[in-house]
Amino acid sequence: MGNDATWNFMDPASRGTLLETLRTEADGFFALAGTAEWEAPTACTEWQVRDAVGHMIDVTEGYFIGFDHARQGSDAPAAAGLTVMADRLDDHARAFRSLARADTLKRATEDYERMLAIVDGLSDEEWTSLLVAHPYLGPVPAGFYPEFQLIDYAVHSWDIREGIGAQRPLSGAAADLLVPVALIIWQATANPAALSEPFAFGVRVTSGANAGTWRFDCAPDGVSYAPAEVDDLPAVLEADPGSFVLSVMGRVSAGTVRGDTAVLDRYRSLLFPI
Repeated sequence: MGNDATWNFMDPASRGTLLETLRTEADGFFALAGTAEWEAPTACTEWQVRDAVGHMIDVTEGYFIGFDHARQGSDAPAAAGLTVMADRLDDHARAFRSLARADTLKRATEDYERMLAIVDGLSDEEWTSLLVAHPYLGPVPAGFYPEFQLIDYAVHSWDIREGIGAQRPLSGAAADLLVPVALIIWQATANPAALSEPFAFGVRVTSGANAGTWRFDCAPDGVSYAPAEVDDLPAVLEADPGSFVLSVMGRVSAGTVRGDTAVLDRYRSLLFPI
């Protein structure tokens, strides 16, 4: 991964780059949601435009609960785990369908602005050391939350554009910033318990601020990854940043496999949606 801390969301030095990009992506999301057919389909299976907005209400208000507990030093509800995340998020997003469009957009926009204020108020120390309970992941550093918001606003904007025939790739800034969290997601959404023997493969992100190579090691007791040379591995997935992010998020099957395609197929068979 690139060494520029301003493109690594886990470093408070990224605050300016990350928040500027988040604002751009969120503005684009709300502009799309405000003009597109409210019940138009999107590239997110079974979701309409209105459900993407409902989803942003659901996840953002869930973050508020975590921050409240972190500030108060109280115990947050136990994490539900990632394996149930897709079904619960789907149900929660659809639950807002009874709201009028104007009310849904107003609530989502106000939630977004409140979330920005929370993030703007974080000290550099809190960015990495304040642990905030995520409803599905459990406690993570506060600096993860603007990154979570970015992946939602960027990817669901892509979903809406795909659905309404206004296709456009991810922006370079959003894609670059999302590479680190995409790697985490790819590790965390694999269930390798049934593996009979370990295997490894590589990932090469070919361009951008977070270009680099990583080795993924898969065994029955878990999946790990780390920066490493990958040319000696049996298979390498090679992709530009946007293609890698959208592939990890299950939107496309993009990139190029160098080596044994069956190795990457084996890993994909371990993945569950979120």
